[in-house]
Amino acid sequence: MHAQLGSWLVRPIPPPLTAGITVGALLVVLETLLVYPLGHVTQRDTLALVYIPGVLAVATLWGFGLAAVMSVASALAFNYFHVPRIGTLTFADSKDWAELAVFLVVALLASSMAQLARSWAIESVERYREADLTTGLARLILRTNDLHSVLPEASGRLRQALGLPFAMVDLQAVAGDERQTAFPLRFGALRGTLLVPAELPEPVQRRVRDRLVPALEALLQAARDREAVGRSLETSRYEQRVLVEEQTALRRVATLVARGVAPAEVFAAVAAEATRLLDADATRLLRYESPRSAVVLAEASKPGNPPLLGKSLVVDGGVLEILVHDAHPARVETYEDQPGTLADLARRLGFRSAVGAAIVVDGRVWGALVALWSRPAPPPADAEERLTQFTELAATAVANTECRAELNASRARIIMAADEARRRIERDLHDGVQQRLVSLGLQLRLAEDLVPGDLDEIKARLSRASDGLSTAFKDLQEISRGIHPAILSQGGLGPALKTLARRCPIPVTLNPGARRRLPACVEVAAYYAVSEALTNAVKHARATAIDIDIDLDGEALVLSIHDDGVGGADPVLGSGLVSLTDRVEALGGQLQVTSPAGGGTSVLVKLPTEADCSPQVDAAPSA
Repeated sequence: MHAQLGSWLVRPIPPPLTAGITVGALLVVLETLLVYPLGHVTQRDTLALVYIPGVLAVATLWGFGLAAVMSVASALAFNYFHVPRIGTLTFADSKDWAELAVFLVVALLASSMAQLARSWAIESVERYREADLTTGLARLILRTNDLHSVLPEASGRLRQALGLPFAMVDLQAVAGDERQTAFPLRFGALRGTLLVPAELPEPVQRRVRDRLVPALEALLQAARDREAVGRSLETSRYEQRVLVEEQTALRRVATLVARGVAPAEVFAAVAAEATRLLDADATRLLRYESPRSAVVLAEASKPGNPPLLGKSLVVDGGVLEILVHDAHPARVETYEDQPGTLADLARRLGFRSAVGAAIVVDGRVWGALVALWSRPAPPPADAEERLTQFTELAATAVANTECRAELNASRARIIMAADEARRRIERDLHDGVQQRLVSLGLQLRLAEDLVPGDLDEIKARLSRASDGLSTAFKDLQEISRGIHPAILSQGGLGPALKTLARRCPIPVTLNPGARRRLPACVEVAAYYAVSEALTNAVKHARATAIDIDIDLDGEALVLSIHDDGVGGADPVLGSGLVSLTDRVEALGGQLQVTSPAGGGTSVLVKLPTEADCSPQVDAAPSA
């Protein structure tokens, strides 16, 4: 009740004047009646103070004017009813006039102070309500991501707080009319409007214009700033997520390149990752066969797109024709008006746009990576830059593959040239020097038989020379077998390895496995692998037994040589194992040496059974 009374006393709009006149008259009557009983207990001079509270009450609610009138009315009533002669208005001497003047001055001063206190109270209440309203609007406006959705509730709170028939906040510039007053709201570069009834009193309009409008403008600007910051953060999060996805995809492809996997696998990964990151409908990696044709080496596409893998395309338009002559990325915004076979193919497949980046290897345009979209919207603005990163990885994979192929080709040429030289030397020794040594040995034996019996010294000398020549012949045979064993060419790998096992001073257990002829270069590599392992076991391992297992595992020849020696062999330190590794890897095989200290040495060799034994090896990677 006290709160309601206080709220009623500080109303910004006073009650009607007729109510004030009625209340003032009633207060004068009540105060006059109250003076009668008080006159018996106090002096007459102090009884005039009884009229002061009524004046204060009227001044508080209806202002100074009505309070002044009530002050005069109170003075006249007191003089008429309580100043002798009672019942008449008399001012017999100057003292009565002075008392009347003092009363009026006191009453008027009291009413002025009451009015001032009321105005301060009204101002304080209004400020409190405005602060409460602003706080509520701030919570409402600054917590939403859609400013338009909270404007009806914000307008309702303004209407309720100001006690208005209606109030509306609009984010557009709206003109006022005879029914509503428009207060413009300016926040940044934008314009809005606060609409309130047109018949508002001037103090209320001033309050809205001077205090509420700036607060609303600040809140709307803060809301717009918050939206901008939110959009910026969302954009940053999106860009960061895209960057992380892109770097992850590039790292996956780069890992494949670093591992040296087949180009076809790298190309497939490049196409798949580019399709996913760019949200493309299809991505194809092509290699130029000529300036007018390209073959599809890898592709990735969404379901429903027909495959083109392995097909040759005519380069007569679109991004491919641009990229075959220029290493810079290119795009086609629409295929609708594009001429050429590729444009016809794209329209037939339902593609509307494309972006391509060239794959440049050693300064030449090797191929291209092309992403295609079916949607009407243009490709992403950064599609060229992102495609270029994948083409750089593809180019690295191609360059690495070509380097490895060229290295293997040079290895193979060197090894095959060395093998051919060995065969030529062995053939020359067999057909030339060995035959001459045999002929000389026969001639010496014949000469020995022709020497008379009494020439024992000459005969003995000829016999020793013949024996020495026979020993030299045997030594030359051993050298000839080491250069290139003829039995390997004549009988194959199995008989050649049996011969090695019989000649080895250490017992050798040989499991020859399946018996069939293999390409000559494979048999030679396997023969020298076993020969090197036996030589190392005899010279360095101090072994007492050697086991050799030969097996055909699918498309690979697998050799396993194990000895029970001291172990500790280092493949890097031995020139024989290094050259043997070169020979095996030149054929696309693998050599692995395991030699723990005290645990013997194991050599595992895998050779492809379909290795190319021609002197030239194709260095170009294929799909």
